[in-house]
Amino acid sequence: MNLEHKFCALGTDVTVTDGTVISGYASLFGKTDQGGDVVEAGAYAASLSKGRGVKMLWQHDPAQPIGVWDEVREDDRGLWVKGRLLTDVAKGREAASLIGAGAIDGLSIGYRTVKARKDDKGNRLLSELELWEVSLVTFPMLPDARVGAKGDDPADAAMRDLAAAFVDARRVMART
Repeated sequence: MNLEHKFCALGTDVTVTDGTVISGYASLFGKTDQGGDVVEAGAYAASLSKGRGVKMLWQHDPAQPIGVWDEVREDDRGLWVKGRLLTDVAKGREAASLIGAGAIDGLSIGYRTVKARKDDKGNRLLSELELWEVSLVTFPMLPDARVGAKGDDPADAAMRDLAAAFVDARRVMART
């Protein structure tokens, strides 16, 4: 089974309450990410209808669950999630602190592609995905979705450029 990851920043609608409750978009429909993938509306519907719990992980590490997603749903904009960081877990405390300081602002989905096709530009259009997990991550792959005004800061633009360089290097390494 081939598990893929798709990165997205916590959207501008992200909410952090008491340092433990977080909510925002883990995926945005119709946006081309840095890997040339576009998630289509409805791509998660079949997976979500099965009622299997979506895990909240730290940096995609299955050995490091850091909380629980209490709500995972599609709307017109994308895949919206709301959950609780577990501060009784060391990485949960760390994640709460890093989010609160603005050092972490990315979400990434772990999924298996069920149905996809290429468009005339060579982008992969993802029409059905089996969602496994949503992780808090350092470098998102979809730079359009940023937390509040932080995206306007030139330092954040430099970090997005650095993240893009890491993604490009990973693609090159995967081909060799």
